[in-house]
Amino acid sequence: MANPILNNKFIEQERILEGQPMTINGTIQITMFLGVLLVLFAALVWSKYTSGYTDLAMMLTGIGVIGGFIAALIVAFTKNKILVPIYAALEGMALGGISATFEAEIPGIVVQAVAGTFAALFTMLFLYRQKIITCTDKFRSVIFITTASIAVIYLVDLIGSFFGLHVPLINSVSPLGILVSLVVTAVAALNLIIDFDFIERGAQAMLPKNYEWFGAFGLMLTLVWVYLEILRLLAKINKR
Repeated sequence: MANPILNNKFIEQERILEGQPMTINGTIQITMFLGVLLVLFAALVWSKYTSGYTDLAMMLTGIGVIGGFIAALIVAFTKNKILVPIYAALEGMALGGISATFEAEIPGIVVQAVAGTFAALFTMLFLYRQKIITCTDKFRSVIFITTASIAVIYLVDLIGSFFGLHVPLINSVSPLGILVSLVVTAVAALNLIIDFDFIERGAQAMLPKNYEWFGAFGLMLTLVWVYLEILRLLAKINKR
């Protein structure tokens, strides 16, 4: 989702006074490092699942889901860069198990979801660089409110699942359910515009170099969300 660390007020207050500044290239390099870390841990859990160690794979997936969520919250509120690679590793464990489960049910879906995620990334980057979509204050507000609303609905669905209840359209494979997934996927992708803007403005404001880690963290957070939404969307389409 949109970077929970960098925002307008923060950038105005945290301009660098000395030392090396944050750069876009530095942020890209760290994002690539985090991506490799995520893939390695995802592959580890995936291999355990496909080798028949499903109980171990599911345990590691659970650790990744819970641990990744906690790590993300700590990074967001404490700005501790040490936890950023730990978050990537834990998120990799979570995605490895989730992806293996989907792949076992619908062969080929993971490759399609990965391709869709990269397509969304480069499409949003093109739209941002060409200023076809500009990250205005109004745009940020609309995306933030929409994202927060989706998060609340997902939370309600999660809590309801413990009692055997679900928000119907979230998991429905009906045309309306697929449309809902398309909208959520689009919102997730549009959060990338906000991440690009935060990273660019952070570099322009010459924030301390440490904040390259937090720019990369926000981008990784959004990409994981985009991937999961595309995975869910493809699963719905294949189940029809």
